[in-house]
Amino acid sequence: MNITQEDDGKHGAFIAHSGLERAGEMTYTWAGAAMLIIDHTGVEAAFKGQGVGRALLDAAVAFAREKSIKILPLCPYAKSVFDKDSSIHDVLFR
Repeated sequence: MNITQEDDGKHGAFIAHSGLERAGEMTYTWAGAAMLIIDHTGVEAAFKGQGVGRALLDAAVAFAREKSIKILPLCPYAKSVFDKDSSIHDVLFR
């Protein structure tokens, strides 16, 4: 699984690829310079149940840690993972 990031300064996405196939994406919107809002996570049907969503969230968390920013998870998937996994609460906007 390869994850890339696209960002235009206002919106962005982490995109997962398996070979040449797009496996899923997690989109976000910047809220100022120190916070991003995860607003959508989508995984292609052929890749459901293979950890793609978690890999995308892990990429977002790594990015947030690297840039010293916070994440507000409005996407139901991202919010559910933040609710269950306290190891990533260091980047959670409260």
